[in-house]
Amino acid sequence: MDADAAKANLHNYLKHEREAVVAKLDGLSEYDVRRPLTVTGTNLLGLVKHLATWEARYLGEVFGRPFPEPLPRWDIEADRLADMWVAEDESRADVVDRYRRVWAHGDATLQALDLDATGRVEWWGDAEVPLFNVLVHLLAETSRHAGHADILREEVDGAVGTDAEAMAADGHDAAFWADRREQIEAAARAAG
Repeated sequence: MDADAAKANLHNYLKHEREAVVAKLDGLSEYDVRRPLTVTGTNLLGLVKHLATWEARYLGEVFGRPFPEPLPRWDIEADRLADMWVAEDESRADVVDRYRRVWAHGDATLQALDLDATGRVEWWGDAEVPLFNVLVHLLAETSRHAGHADILREEVDGAVGTDAEAMAADGHDAAFWADRREQIEAAARAAG
């Protein structure tokens, strides 16, 4: 596979994962996209904000193409986790629209640079890293958080799938999932 084909393939996977994360917000109330669903406060809209922040850094700052809007700082303790949750004065539309602007900015970086172009990742010890490594890292991070979003969304209302259409067309009712959960619980108890 040549470098252009490899870049296109990785980029397509990234695009899919981006959309999968945003789709997890579909049909939920403002409360449900913002409410903390883990001990550490992880929430759906916070994941979107976090991904926007870090994609802007990885496909912006790292390659001397800074995203034109301010970002929470990673190197100032008070700001360090500000990208993981959404304050009441930040709208869902603003967070999602910003993520989409970050996509456009990142896509422009990917179009402009070859996979062997290097950038400096300050938070990796100021390492000089090729775009290929950064793109693979970003894809892994986005996929990881898409998995978090899958579980968070399932916790909120039982919806599963990688996009809004799949979530709606799952075909299994609450009774099916209750029976399945009980079967798994029984197996866990028997093994324990």
